Amino acid sequence: MRLIIDCFKLVKGAGKSIGIYNLALNLVRELAADTGGGYEIIVLGNAYNRADFDVEGIRFVEVNGNPLNKLSCIFWELFVVSVTARRMKADKVLFPRGYASMLHLTKECVIIHDMIPFYYHENFPGYFNRLENFYIMWRLRASARKADQVITISEASKKDILKYSHTNADRITVIYNGYNAIENRQYEEAKEPYILAMTSGLPHKNAIGIVKSYAAYCRLTEKLVPLKIIGIEDVSQFDVDKDISGNITCIKYVEKDVQLHQMIYAAKAFLFLSLAEGFGFPPIEAMQLGTPVICSDRSSLPEVVAEAAVCVDPEDYDRVAEAIKRVVDNAIDTDELCRKGKANIARFDWKKTGRKYREVLFEWN
Repeated sequence: MRLIIDCFKLVKGAGKSIGIYNLALNLVRELAADTGGGYEIIVLGNAYNRADFDVEGIRFVEVNGNPLNKLSCIFWELFVVSVTARRMKADKVLFPRGYASMLHLTKECVIIHDMIPFYYHENFPGYFNRLENFYIMWRLRASARKADQVITISEASKKDILKYSHTNADRITVIYNGYNAIENRQYEEAKEPYILAMTSGLPHKNAIGIVKSYAAYCRLTEKLVPLKIIGIEDVSQFDVDKDISGNITCIKYVEKDVQLHQMIYAAKAFLFLSLAEGFGFPPIEAMQLGTPVICSDRSSLPEVVAEAAVCVDPEDYDRVAEAIKRVVDNAIDTDELCRKGKANIARFDWKKTGRKYREVLFEWN
């Protein structure tokens, strides 16, 4: 069997697809490590990602064209990739970015990570360019309906795919993302007195929920613990009193993973209040590093964190504040919570994930 994996549009650091890039890269490496089942893997890539994807066990083909050019990418994914796969006599094509070809000249499997564009259409209309968001919704819906197989990364995403595409549930398989083990380094032993939150400027990442919840926490306690927020530049837009904002430090971007991991490891608590996620890696990283997690109870997050986090309504700021106080004051058994976290992440081992992908890609026709 000849499997083609379409990675032409993947460029590390470009756009908002770092999670998709990492999934595709880990999947290619995992599949390449075991090609004894009589199958051949061909990766269609570009000059930017050759160094990552051109690995032993696969055949890497560099596609002519600029993956950073939007029109070139649209033309590729709509038509050219299918013709290319047909010419290369592919038995099946895997599309890691969520969009299958329009021509459908070979069997196709598409990984749809989430249906967040539909969430924005319903909850934040006009936040993104309406025409562009409409195109993305159309492509996601068409891909879910026309692909021979659909893989998604959580039961919550499967539910959304069924809701918005009305495709056949039997064609959708849930395979949780595998996690990358954090390199074993010597981190500082003592937990520092701060809460760490991760977000971004996008509305669904709920930066306002983090800030408002922290403000509510400040009103609850006399033993104030400061807050560090990764992902935004400041909190001026949230109309917070100066005595509260003075205890908040914002860090737009942490360049090196080791610095990020040290910050997570040293925190008293890790706060993640997203309103919508296809999966949600940050809480998994915190669990690896032994930091108690306070997590949103929306979309995929409860199934990802299971019973290893304190789950809260991310828009009920008073309840979030109470959860923060309980964790910071050790009013709950944080050691037990961290032990549960270590056990929980075993569900997302890449060996298990790779085995499930092989079953879908090579055993399900």
